[in-house]
Amino acid sequence: MTCRELRPKKQRTQILHCHTCPPAFTIMDQNRDGFIDKNDLRDTFAALGRLNVKQEEIDEMLKEAPGPINFTVFLTMFGEKLKGADPEETILNAFKVFDPEGKGVLRKDYVTQMLTTQADRFSSEEMEQMFAAFPPDVAGNLDYKNLVHIITHGEEKDQE
Repeated sequence: MTCRELRPKKQRTQILHCHTCPPAFTIMDQNRDGFIDKNDLRDTFAALGRLNVKQEEIDEMLKEAPGPINFTVFLTMFGEKLKGADPEETILNAFKVFDPEGKGVLRKDYVTQMLTTQADRFSSEEMEQMFAAFPPDVAGNLDYKNLVHIITHGEEKDQE
């Protein structure tokens, strides 16, 4: 039995959603410039078979963003759309499995190893995007509590 099978279905769904962020961004960033713009959205719709999308619809979608849509903005918007999908505590508990000392951080190399070798593996590009959006601290630790807060609330947690 895998870790994936041991997790409750709802928890697996949330982790799957988080895992799909980098590939979803890459798919939508059709011209690979690091930003999603009108042309990227139009091309994405066309790739999905929706050829007659009105410009107003695309403009309305872009108005939801606070500015240019890079990966960080995309992830924040994605998190806002997922609000209420799973409680913050459920997602935190998934990370705590890998943090038995309860420090709230995971080593970058350990996160990289886990995400590139287990279950639905991240690519090198996806890892680069994740660490660009959520850089580890100078000691090489990833603050997963802040990451979970952004996923569930769509904004950075105030430093306590």
